[in-house]
Amino acid sequence: MKKPLASFYGVLIPAGFLGVLGLIMVFSASSVKSLQQSGTSIGIVGRQALLFLVGLILAFLIIRLPLRILERVGRLSILLSAFILALPQIPGLGKEVNGNRNWIEIAGFTFQPSEFAKVGFILWIASVLHRFESKKLRGEVNDLAKEIIPGIVLIIGLILIGEDLGTAIVFAAIASGLIFIAGIPLRWFALGLAGVFSLMLVAVLTEPDRMYRIKALFDPFSDENYQNAGWQPAHSIMGLASGGIFGSGLGARKQKWGNLAEAHTDFIFAVIGEEMGLLGTLTVLFLLGFLLLSIFRISLRAKSLFERYLAAGIGVWFLAQIGINIGSVTGVIPVIGVTLPLISYGGSSLIANLVGLGLVIGIALRDPKVHSELAARAKALTKAQRSIAPQ
Repeated sequence: MKKPLASFYGVLIPAGFLGVLGLIMVFSASSVKSLQQSGTSIGIVGRQALLFLVGLILAFLIIRLPLRILERVGRLSILLSAFILALPQIPGLGKEVNGNRNWIEIAGFTFQPSEFAKVGFILWIASVLHRFESKKLRGEVNDLAKEIIPGIVLIIGLILIGEDLGTAIVFAAIASGLIFIAGIPLRWFALGLAGVFSLMLVAVLTEPDRMYRIKALFDPFSDENYQNAGWQPAHSIMGLASGGIFGSGLGARKQKWGNLAEAHTDFIFAVIGEEMGLLGTLTVLFLLGFLLLSIFRISLRAKSLFERYLAAGIGVWFLAQIGINIGSVTGVIPVIGVTLPLISYGGSSLIANLVGLGLVIGIALRDPKVHSELAARAKALTKAQRSIAPQ
């Protein structure tokens, strides 16, 4: 891991394995539902595979973007993020899914703007923190709170208008993580967290469905909870428990026959546990952990403050979603409803994940040592190919 290329490959290889595993598990978890909806078992996974290809193309293009363009985009990305987050509230364009009005529908295709706004939000915070640090080094007076708090409140407020508390929590985690990394005094950080938790508490107390989810957390199998808010966590736990060490085998799970709602999206980790067992879930956790470690190591090696905060923000984003998703699936926290990066079904989420990783890989490639080592390996490979080519 001390070698510069280790973190570069530490992003590429786990992301590749997780992406392929995600397609396999989406097919397994969605085949019955897809057959019922469209008459073919590959309808849902086919869309996911197509969007995976789109995400790869966008990631490849973003890897090649010059740093100066990213910095310019970062300054304006708060406005772009606010604009696309407001789109679901436009009559005729916005669409409500599972009680949340955070989707838009265009020409029969449904998108979740908040997924793309995460990338813009991280770019903007990285830009703000970069300017703050630069001014501080020059001895200029600069109030970070006045510059960053209004933007954070605007973005999270627009998300809460659509009643998507889970996504709002992810955005709050991204902002909190980056501000903490920037070295804000702990007393201000603690006050900020207290404010965020207070708002979330109000959001929970004013929505009966969220209160039911919290009650179901403590005993999802009770007579009161099982047929209501406890249904998803109960069947998720049953799926994980029935998998044992080695699992029931790919495609052999029982929960996909309608018992576990959203099996191919928010609860796909339970599908992995049932079909691939404890070994499968531990393998996924290892790959996710190695991916996160590599992202943060790339952040530490970044040559500019903007790139350092950008990579760290993407790492915090992935970490928050992984923690919330797996916490919900295992019954550690109430069901919140966020996807598992690179694995869950969801075109908007998958494309945004790949774009985020494209930004990280681009940062890694701008590291002179990584660039020189890759060039040396490419030269050695070319030389070896010429030596074995027929004369």
